[in-house]
Amino acid sequence: MPTRPPSSSPLKGRAARSNDVSRFDAWTRERVADESQAFDEPETPQIQTIVFTEKAKRIVSRNQSPDLPFDASINPYRGCEHGCIYCYARPSHAYLGLSPGLDFETRLYAKDNAAALLEAELAHRNYVPTVIALGANTDPYQPIERDLKITRGILEVLERFNHPVAITTKSGVVTRDIDILQRMAARNLVRVHMSVTSLKSEIARTLEPRASAPARRLAAIASLSEAGIPVGVMVAPVIPSLTDPEMESILDAGARAGAKTAAYILLRLPREVEQLFSEWLATYHPLRARHVESLVAQMRGGRAYDSRFGTRMTGTGIFAELLRKRFKLACQRFGLNAERHPLTTEHFSRASAAPQMSLF
Repeated sequence: MPTRPPSSSPLKGRAARSNDVSRFDAWTRERVADESQAFDEPETPQIQTIVFTEKAKRIVSRNQSPDLPFDASINPYRGCEHGCIYCYARPSHAYLGLSPGLDFETRLYAKDNAAALLEAELAHRNYVPTVIALGANTDPYQPIERDLKITRGILEVLERFNHPVAITTKSGVVTRDIDILQRMAARNLVRVHMSVTSLKSEIARTLEPRASAPARRLAAIASLSEAGIPVGVMVAPVIPSLTDPEMESILDAGARAGAKTAAYILLRLPREVEQLFSEWLATYHPLRARHVESLVAQMRGGRAYDSRFGTRMTGTGIFAELLRKRFKLACQRFGLNAERHPLTTEHFSRASAAPQMSLF
């Protein structure tokens, strides 16, 4: 498929360098050189974030993947302003007729009826409680959550029903909800996973331009831990030759901040993400790009991505095996994953969530 070439210079605060049309569109468009354009005129103007309201029909998604430790999840938003260039959720924007590139970072959909839908589903007499993952696709604490508070509304419903939830985020905004999380933690109803890709600000700034800085994420781990909320550190994704040398340092920093558990996920490049990541590499790490791509292929059966269950999260081959061993040894060294306490569903109650009726 013809692709639009990336802009001549990176956009401040954005990771993607191109904005190809949805793969479902019948037509494609290509940029052509404009000789009349002034040399000092920016080729691509600053792109502002636009938030659309979406009335979702259902809010709890189900999966049967053997690679995931949960079968139910909630995503309050479509698209993510964090703009992580490697995000495996980017291709889902094509289903909206939008680009997995810049559109994914700048054209966001907020499910403002999420809390009401969740309450109705949990109250249904046939509902069977299971741990819900919050933020399995896009980050529930991306910047627009500060004002919209959709994630907080979801947590309020889950707390009323005494329903367990596992949160994954790259944002320090999660500490805003410590009041709810602390009460839920006292009943073994919540755990938080903080994703840390790199401790180097110069890498994180371009790799995840609007996510919290590495130091802010570690501070969030400390705040959550001090409040008695179970928290873990995720080295995700591991990018060979670029961030993989930091695996031990990230696990050490997470443990020192108060994390008790840890996990890692290998870089995944499904569909359009392969091209977007390649453009990013060529822009910010041109001398290392070919080596990174070669190592990725070695762990993906000679391809950029292998979607098979059982290997898509960790890869195959010598380098992938080395990562597994390094992770295991580092966890032992820093006291991570020494014990795991599964969240409980025994407190779930529809009665506790029902508002009290007036006597008169």
